[in-house]
Amino acid sequence: MTAVAHEPITPAEGLLEIFLSLDTPEGFRAELIEGEIVVTPPPDGDHEDYISLIMKQVIRRSRTDMDFSGNKGLRLRSGGGCPKDHVIPDGTFAPTKLRLYRGAASWMPCDGVAMVLEVTSTKPKADREAKRRCYARGGIPLYLLVDREASSVTLFSEPENDDYPELCTRPFGKPLTIPEPFAFELDTTDFL
Repeated sequence: MTAVAHEPITPAEGLLEIFLSLDTPEGFRAELIEGEIVVTPPPDGDHEDYISLIMKQVIRRSRTDMDFSGNKGLRLRSGGGCPKDHVIPDGTFAPTKLRLYRGAASWMPCDGVAMVLEVTSTKPKADREAKRRCYARGGIPLYLLVDREASSVTLFSEPENDDYPELCTRPFGKPLTIPEPFAFELDTTDFL
């Protein structure tokens, strides 16, 4: 038997290896967020309804033609020596002309993504804080958060380092301006 020398595996690489080899039950999704593996169950119907309401408006009303992907895996820069974040937004929007999703791997880079969408579910703190930081580090221009507990919708913009310094929150029922390349008022009347 011959021993083969290997480079030592760092804890970050080991965690990434474990994460990428997970076999989650059908409908569940696993994400690697700021060095923590997060597994979430399938969403409820209200969660999916919010996504549908937003997706339809974006497709119909945006100034720029947009493609939509639900549950598309994104690889994002990470902070603090952790492996790259592997996050699955509830929705990802990209200009149609980029054909960003065609031929993309299960985990694709976030370059070209115009906006990500999250609807709070079983782990609302992750959507409000950790994912916000992940998307900002990735340089995603817009992050739209539907917060079901707060009955509000927030648009985060102008990513800078680990955060979005610009944000606009509206209660359900009030319109929210989505800037270029979308350039329309998101109607949240049906969110009530």
